[in-house]
Amino acid sequence: MATATAVTPHLKTRRATQARDVTVTDPALVKRAVKAAALGNAMEWFDFGVYSYIAVTLGKVFFPSGNPTAQLLSTFGAFAAAFLVRPLGGMVFGPLGDRVGRQKILAVTMIMMAAGTFAIGLIPSYATIGVGAPLLLLAARLVQGFSTGGEYAGATTFIAEYAPDKKRGFFGSWLEFGTLAGYIGGAGLVTLMTAFLSSDDLLSWGWRVPFLIAGPMGIIGLYLRMRLEETPAFAAEVEKAEAARPKVPLREMVAGQWKALLLCMGLVLVFNVTDYMLLSYMPSYLTSELKYDETHGLLVVLAVMALMMIVQPFAGALTDRVGRRPVIAAGCAGFLFLSIPALLLIREGSLLAVGLGMGALGLLLVCFTAAMPAALPALFPTRVRYGSLSIGFNVSVSLFGGTTPLVVTALIGATGNMMMPAYYMMAAAVVGGFAVWRMSECAGRPLPGSAPSVEQRQG
Repeated sequence: MATATAVTPHLKTRRATQARDVTVTDPALVKRAVKAAALGNAMEWFDFGVYSYIAVTLGKVFFPSGNPTAQLLSTFGAFAAAFLVRPLGGMVFGPLGDRVGRQKILAVTMIMMAAGTFAIGLIPSYATIGVGAPLLLLAARLVQGFSTGGEYAGATTFIAEYAPDKKRGFFGSWLEFGTLAGYIGGAGLVTLMTAFLSSDDLLSWGWRVPFLIAGPMGIIGLYLRMRLEETPAFAAEVEKAEAARPKVPLREMVAGQWKALLLCMGLVLVFNVTDYMLLSYMPSYLTSELKYDETHGLLVVLAVMALMMIVQPFAGALTDRVGRRPVIAAGCAGFLFLSIPALLLIREGSLLAVGLGMGALGLLLVCFTAAMPAALPALFPTRVRYGSLSIGFNVSVSLFGGTTPLVVTALIGATGNMMMPAYYMMAAAVVGGFAVWRMSECAGRPLPGSAPSVEQRQG
């Protein structure tokens, strides 16, 4: 007969320590952990997302040129550079998260992200200090990228290890709800500034405002994360070791998990290519390539993200009922067959057509945002989960996700083919579809290396 161990806020309290044990989760503690992780993630992605929403203005401030396409390429080049150091951040923060705990590392990534973003708001323009301006911008972006290397994998691991098995999809979906809330905050602020500030004011001082907000937001996010308790799964691993967590060699996190890493990279590829295409690149695509009004373009993206937020928790709960694989597969099939029709609608140019095309892509993206936070941590066992997931996630994002705006802008410039965004999403969908075919269903099942987790009955 299985024994049951209740989860309490204290790390030293006895947890499930045997494979036959069952972890009984306190719903109040789970909700508190999910809320803090999601709110912290929203803070991080407000900081990170603002950069892409105001990319056109940043190009004029830091990369003066008579060629708007060259300016945009330079700006997105600095954007993509941050993704080059994300694997390094994952290799540092991931193993540390498996050794010293998830909560401590999530607090560190919050501090670094806020500091890097705040610093961007203080950098003088190119007109003031010349080439030093873009170099300082690049340095700040590298700090952001390094910290983000430990962020998403840590947050998904944290929520997945706290959530009961039968509700992991629902609770995990709130992480991406927080991401969308952060994006909406960033997009909304940029929209207000572009609507009410003159072009001269926006170029001289207005662009700094979203980045300077990162300071107080970082303090709030740090407070939320410092109040978190460690996850039951990590606490159980500590008890098994009867001391501090033993160091897991990086080789074991990679070579020992190579099959799971490849699946992770394939899933992350389709997830992030489509995500960055829709939420980061499309505002600039509407403005620079289709000559769409900048404010209206941002408002369309804002409305799409609001729609995604409404659907997100329901889609997460759906993955608990029908499984992660069917939902992710539906998203891959949708992007494969509907990317071209959706982009043709967007290129038609009317507000209704753009809204329909973007809305369709947004709903398809929900298939990934709702399922991935629960599916990705389930690929790895507890003792290497944070580290292996950080490495696989960030390598894939660096190679394919974060480079999406730069690559697509360059492809359009080289070929003159305005349908390149659709072709790129279709290619990503093929890779994601193969990964879904090879992955195992994890809905309703314990995480590998962890005891079964059930929700404490109320009353």
